[in-house]
Amino acid sequence: MKAGFNLLLWCTGIGSAELKRCEALAQMGWDGVEVPIFEGTTAQHATLAQQLGDMGLARTSVGIVSAEGADPLSEDAQARQRGLDHLKYLVDCSVALGAEVLCGPLTQPLAQFSGSGPTKAEWERLVEASIALADHAAGTGLKISVEPLNRFECYALNTADQAAALVKAVDQPHYGYLFDSFHANIEEKSPWKALKETAAQINHIHVSENDRGTPGAGHIDFAAMFSTLHEVGYDGWLTVEAFGQALPDIAAATRVWRPLFEDDEALTRDALTLLRDTWKETA
Repeated sequence: MKAGFNLLLWCTGIGSAELKRCEALAQMGWDGVEVPIFEGTTAQHATLAQQLGDMGLARTSVGIVSAEGADPLSEDAQARQRGLDHLKYLVDCSVALGAEVLCGPLTQPLAQFSGSGPTKAEWERLVEASIALADHAAGTGLKISVEPLNRFECYALNTADQAAALVKAVDQPHYGYLFDSFHANIEEKSPWKALKETAAQINHIHVSENDRGTPGAGHIDFAAMFSTLHEVGYDGWLTVEAFGQALPDIAAATRVWRPLFEDDEALTRDALTLLRDTWKETA
């Protein structure tokens, strides 16, 4: 198991202040960081790879469909092409970063709804875009991990079964899905049963509490989750994803209206303790 921390708690791009935070995470004992790719060039991400590598931090990356007018589900061919171009940009920056995994809701713009679930045509367009994305990443060593989100954040991909079906349709070994305990807590009748039944399609894990604050401070049963991961033989990244109010746009997108934890240092310390201790205890 490798313990990772998602930097969306603080930033959508890494500058000098964020590098200091990363250095503190390395000194605390984290194995790596999940770097948001919302801006920047491949050359800038290559420089960042060197800086984080010098700290002893491995990298994963996270991105969303955020380019203007981009939508892989759209009926409009130009909007679909802009969506695919942006997804390819995320891959290129992730490869330059030396990331092991690129994860996120790589399916549609966030908080955009049609009033129903995905149509047959939308699903077909999603599969087509996902295959093209996987093709672009082939041979780079980068894993793609598509993330199903809860129904209040998107409509294209909400459940483990849907995500597993997409992975099977893409049918490429480096393409899988991200299991996130926060979203599964909302969408799955039995999160750990869903985890077990779709384990073959999972290639990344987000450890996130029911309120998106400090893992272990809410009601999600991480011991049961980790026991299931041991049972299915998962031994990859366990990346903590928590959200606060440092970034107004991210706070608004994640509906964080109140403080969810005491302070940043306590969150990172307590989250790492939860990962290390619970993983060992459930082995």
